[in-house]
This record gives sequence, structure tokens and C-alpha cells, in this order.
Amino acid sequence: MSFDTLARIYRPLEFVLAGDVLQRSRTAYLDRVADCRQALVLGEGPGRFLPALLQASPGVRVTCVERSPQMIAQARRHLPVQDASRVDFVCQDARQWNPPPDTFDLIVTQFFLDCFAPEQVSELVPRLACAGTSQACWILSEFQEPASGWRRVRARLVLALMYAVFRRVTDISARRLTEPDPFLGRQGFRLMQRQTVNFGLVRSDLWARRPPEAGREGGSGCKVGA
Repeated sequence: MSFDTLARIYRPLEFVLAGDVLQRSRTAYLDRVADCRQALVLGEGPGRFLPALLQASPGVRVTCVERSPQMIAQARRHLPVQDASRVDFVCQDARQWNPPPDTFDLIVTQFFLDCFAPEQVSELVPRLACAGTSQACWILSEFQEPASGWRRVRARLVLALMYAVFRRVTDISARRLTEPDPFLGRQGFRLMQRQTVNFGLVRSDLWARRPPEAGREGGSGCKVGA
């Protein structure tokens, strides 16, 4: 699976097809993670989220795992010069990368897990979760199918077209969406907030490993009680 063929056109293509919808979903919870210190970002692509995270979290260091060398090159181009030293890029398939355990207080998967088949998601989520601290937060943005009605019909048509195109162009393994919620729940994460846009087609989640009443002790970078 490689997004090298799309690296140069991905940003303008996203703007033409979706405007700022996806970027608003990516950045929906940045105010809640301003205190994070170690962030793990998976599948960043051409670098739309990283500059926003670095600006919102002045003390954060980021490990960014991205398989596509061309996407990494694009992401580097869009990093502010003063912030570039705070990001470590890992050019590797996340399924083969061995994350350091109990390291990151923030995990970020933005339109990433929907690229994988169900059995791959079931293996990948626990491996990534082990890299999170006991009070880690997980920001997740994904496409989804609304529960019913014309919105569900519309979403199914859009997703069918998207998967057909991306499977052909990038050779992703997924043929359909895999619901990540059960896998996150099994790793001790609970859903704190969810926002949906584009008639329910796009969602942005904030998950955390601690209840709101736990306060901010222990150095967690997620203001789940705010």
C-alpha cells in the first residue's frame, strides 16, 4: 500500500473534493491536548495536521509514522522551520513498526484505520495502544455510515466510490469501513466526545484512558475533564 502516487496532488485534491471539512475534523480537539508531551501520529500524509498540533502544543515532541517517502517529503515541506526539530519521521509500514511501550500521551489516527482490512485493524490497534501511557488520549477521525435514512444511502455511495478509486490507485487492503470503537474499548479507551460533519459522513473522536473525574494529575496531555 503506497500513497506516493498521490503525494503531490493530495492537498489540492482534498480541497477540491471536500473543502476544509477533513481539516476541521482533524483539528477539532487540539485545545484538549495542548499539554501533551509525546505524540504518536500515524499516516500523516502530506502534513496538514502536524503544523496545527505543533502550534497548539508548544511542548510536544512528535513521532510520525508514514510509509510513503513522498508523503513525508511533502509533510516536511509544510513544517514551520522553527518546529521541524520537534518531529521525528519514521518511514515504515505501521504494521511492521515496533512502537516503544508506555511512551505516548497522545495517539493520532486521522483517516488512517479506514485503509485497513478488519483483521489488520484488530491487530494494529492493540499494538498502538501499548505505546500509549496509562492516561493517554487518542484522536481519531474517520469516515462512517450514518445509522439510517438518505444520509446512510449517500454515505454508502460515496464510500463505495472512494474505496474503488483508492484500492486501484494506492492498493489499500480495505474494501469497506471497519468500526474501530470495539478495538479501542478493549484497550481501556473510552469515548469522551464525538463530532460529525458532512451529513454524518465524517466523524472526529476524542478517546481517553481515564475518566473525567480523574483530574489532570499524572501529566496527561488531554483535558478530558474540561
